[in-house]
Amino acid sequence: MTHFSASLALVVAGFLGSAPLTSAAAAQKAPVAKNARAAKPAARSTYLNKAAKAAQLKSGGKAQPKAALRVRTGKAPVAARAAVAEVAAKPTFGQLYGLHSVEDALKLKSSVALVLDQDTNEVLFAKNSQAVLPIASITKLMTALLVVEAGQPLDEKLTISDEDVDSEKYTRSRLTVGATLTRGEMLHLALMSSENRAANALGRYYPGGLATFVTAMNAKAQALGMTDTHYVEPTGLSSRNQSSAKDLAALVKVAHEVPLLRELSTSKEYQVALGRRQLQYHSTNALVSNPAWDIGLQKTGFINEAGRCLVMQARMAGRKLIMVFLDSTGKYTRIADAERVRKWINSNPSAAAVNVKPTI
Repeated sequence: MTHFSASLALVVAGFLGSAPLTSAAAAQKAPVAKNARAAKPAARSTYLNKAAKAAQLKSGGKAQPKAALRVRTGKAPVAARAAVAEVAAKPTFGQLYGLHSVEDALKLKSSVALVLDQDTNEVLFAKNSQAVLPIASITKLMTALLVVEAGQPLDEKLTISDEDVDSEKYTRSRLTVGATLTRGEMLHLALMSSENRAANALGRYYPGGLATFVTAMNAKAQALGMTDTHYVEPTGLSSRNQSSAKDLAALVKVAHEVPLLRELSTSKEYQVALGRRQLQYHSTNALVSNPAWDIGLQKTGFINEAGRCLVMQARMAGRKLIMVFLDSTGKYTRIADAERVRKWINSNPSAAAVNVKPTI
C-alpha cells in the first residue's frame, strides 16, 4: 500500500487500496495527519473571534462583551445569531480531511458508509470504510455490551453524581444530580435515547470504577479485532472516541447476538419515574417506528466533530444486513442515506459489491 503524498492534503486513515485523490479533494487543503486522532482542527476560539468581529461591525465598531453573543429566546440580536451560526458551522473531521469529496453511486451524504451481509460477511457497499473518525454516541453500544457482559444486577439502583455531568460539550440532561434509577433503566435510556449521564453512570458503577471501565472498553475492542478503535470515555461526547466503519460493523454483529441489546436499542419510547415525576423518553432513530423497516439493533450518534452517525442491523430483501453511516452532514441525512441503501438493496437483492475509493 503506497502512502498519499502530503501535497494532496487529504487524510483517509487505513483505506483499502491507495488510489490517487481527486484534484477537488486536494484543493480543499485539508490538514495532513495519519488519522483523526492526530489532527488539529481549527481552535474554537478562531470561530468565536470571527463571530465577535462580525458582532463588532454590526455595533458600529464597538467591542461587544461575550454575553452579547449568547442567544436568548426571542431576544438575540442579529449579530449574535450570526455569531452563533458561524460557531455551529465548524467542520467535521471528515470535512477537514476532504472525505466528502469522494462521490458514490448512491449519492450518500455520509462521507463514510459500509453495508455488509451479516451471515456471509460479504461487503455490498463500501465508501471510505477504513477512515478513522470520531464516532460520538455510537460509543454507547460498546458501553452497553460491557455492562451486560459484566453480569451486574439490572435492578441495582444507580445514582447520578456530579461526575456524570457533561464537562466536555456541556450538554443538558433531565437526569439531575441525585436522580436514582436502576441499572436496567440507565441502560435503556443510554441505548434508546442516548442519555449521556446514564451512560457515564453505567461506566462509573462498573467494578473498579470508570478508569477500569474505559480500559475494558479498549480491551474488548482489541479482542473483537477492532484495531482502528480507541475509547477514552463511555458516552461518546469526546472526539477522541474514534473508530472505522469496518470496526463498528464488527461491534454491531457481536452486540446483535445479545437479546437485551436488541430489545432496548430498538425500543420506541420508555417512561421512568423520578420521585413523583414521570419522564417520557423516545428513540433518537425515527426508523424504528417506520413499518418499512425491520431493525434488529441500532444506535445513533452526534457531536460536531463526528457529524451525524448511525449503525444498524436490519432485514431486507431476505437478507440480514449491517449498515454503518458516519460523518453525515445535515439533521436528517443519515436517515435519508439509510433509505437510499434500503431502496437500492430491495431493487437489487443480489447486488454486486460496490467499493468506493478516491478516484481521479
